[in-house]
Amino acid sequence: MMDASECGVRVMCRFRPLNEAEINRGDKYIPKFKEDDTVSKPYVFDRVLPPNTSQGQVYDQCAKQIVKDVLGGYNGTIFAYGQTSSGKTHTMEGKLHDHQLMGIIPRIAQDIFDHIYSMDENLEFHIKVSYFEIYMDKIRDLLDVSKTNLAVHEDKNRVPYVKGCTERFVSSPEEVMDVIDEGKNNRHVAVTNMNEHSSRSHSIFLINIKQENMETEKKLSGKLYLVDLAGSEKVSKTGAEGAVLDEAKNINKSLSALGNVISALAEGTKSHVPYRDSKMTRILQDSLGGNCRTTIIICCSPSVYNESETKSTLMFGQR
Repeated sequence: MMDASECGVRVMCRFRPLNEAEINRGDKYIPKFKEDDTVSKPYVFDRVLPPNTSQGQVYDQCAKQIVKDVLGGYNGTIFAYGQTSSGKTHTMEGKLHDHQLMGIIPRIAQDIFDHIYSMDENLEFHIKVSYFEIYMDKIRDLLDVSKTNLAVHEDKNRVPYVKGCTERFVSSPEEVMDVIDEGKNNRHVAVTNMNEHSSRSHSIFLINIKQENMETEKKLSGKLYLVDLAGSEKVSKTGAEGAVLDEAKNINKSLSALGNVISALAEGTKSHVPYRDSKMTRILQDSLGGNCRTTIIICCSPSVYNESETKSTLMFGQR
């Protein structure tokens, strides 16, 4: 396997602490980390983030470098993967307006504008954001709820994009937060046994950065996709029936398509990468592989109740 710096895919694993429901049930805490005396199956990642890792530390380990690279003209993607209630949304969004508990997306917004404010004044920046979800393999604009079935097209350079998706220009971190708040209120949420507000869709927040040096006329552009994937749990545990069961099957199909793309990229062979197997992998095609930067954050529950899902999440990360 190529090393991560060459193939651009890094896999991080984050365990959250036991939650209230698990503590009330008396669940056993199961993960053991390298320094523990462990004899069970080891899983190896680029970095493991134990439950006491702060949101700021997660950002520094998982996202800070990608933001620098995107500002340098590369494309990148950061995913959060795991079962419902494993901490994906906490990792990606956290508490948007709380400095300590904010997640990766608001920290990225802050970081990008800090970077811009400290740059040479000859540079002109244009930053656009879009926010959409993929639900039952349909693309829905979270900033314009009338757009419920957007199509993926290719531009003149054969780069896939979501046609008709709302784009907002932003000029401060606060404006980015406002867009996130607006989109969150429009997201597809269903109550499952696992989580009161389990998200049944993959949400994708896209930051598009264009910069131009007004003296030299040199232009750079970079794109960063921030993806909070729908829960990857077993159907039997969610209490899913009927339409919700169809949702779960759809979610698992698109997660498996994503896994196949990541595997093909990580192996680094020049063989076929199956981007066209799902809308999500198609949209992300120019931000996965090649010289793009990809980080997958595998989010895990430490409870024995979720042991089989945690193992399958860890196995996904091993691919």
